[in-house]
Amino acid sequence: MYSLSTCWNSHRHTDGKAMLQEVRDLGFDYAELGHGTRISLLPGILDAVETGLIRISSLHNFCPLPMGITRAAPNIFQFSSEDPRERDNALRHTLKTLDFAARLQAQAVVLHMGSIAMKDPKDHLAELAKDGQRGTPRYERLCMEILERREEKKERAVAHAWEVLHKLAPEAGQRGLKLGIENRDGLTELPIDSDLLLFFGEFADPAVCYWHDTGHAQVKENLGFIHHLLHLESNAGRLAGFHLHDVEFPDRDHRPPGKGTIDFAQLKPFVKPEHIKVFELSPSLSPEEVREGVAHLRSIWGEG
Repeated sequence: MYSLSTCWNSHRHTDGKAMLQEVRDLGFDYAELGHGTRISLLPGILDAVETGLIRISSLHNFCPLPMGITRAAPNIFQFSSEDPRERDNALRHTLKTLDFAARLQAQAVVLHMGSIAMKDPKDHLAELAKDGQRGTPRYERLCMEILERREEKKERAVAHAWEVLHKLAPEAGQRGLKLGIENRDGLTELPIDSDLLLFFGEFADPAVCYWHDTGHAQVKENLGFIHHLLHLESNAGRLAGFHLHDVEFPDRDHRPPGKGTIDFAQLKPFVKPEHIKVFELSPSLSPEEVREGVAHLRSIWGEG
């Protein structure tokens, strides 16, 4: 199943049905409701689904946005927060997302799991990589310091985030939903890529799945932290879906497939018909650029 995330067009619309009509006009039978879905869009969304205009593949937490929030804010409440009130808000609004997903007969909800309380060095490393400094002794030393500091600081954040997820997993299962745990582009965000196998050992519940973001994985490869293909292969057993976008070196992501550095043909062996494949593209792209990116990816992965 191919789907298009409304992160591409939700900001342009005041009516949810018109937003989804635009997705349908690009040839999609399914849409993912992005994390910028405002409450005011809900009546039109429900109308579009109930009248059969389109189907909803998945939702990206938090969806709809919490009251008073008008812009995409997937990290406004973090599962990993030291503040128990923030963790309670994260749990409460995620449950609202699960309820909305069940009402729309979606299959999955994509989650961000929070972050470690330290400054994320990704942007700094990307600037160095852009200047050709990746692989230099200075760059390698910085990466090693980041890894060491992250290990020292991660314990409490991980414990808080896992506690929230343990509460959510049975709730998702009761609603017939999968929770897609997304690999993140930030170097301090959870789960840490190298911890994913241990993570899925902790969460054996089949409702908890892996959600592979191609752009995020490529950014991490470009910065020297993972090998994109091997990372996908290692987690393919729990894979439920993809966020699909390309990356201009080193970290300009959400580009159309075919306009960046990702070798999508290499990833094809791990793509199954049952996976939800969501194009998550920049709002700056024109409809024609979206069509070209979709056609490029489908020419490699096929129509299923």
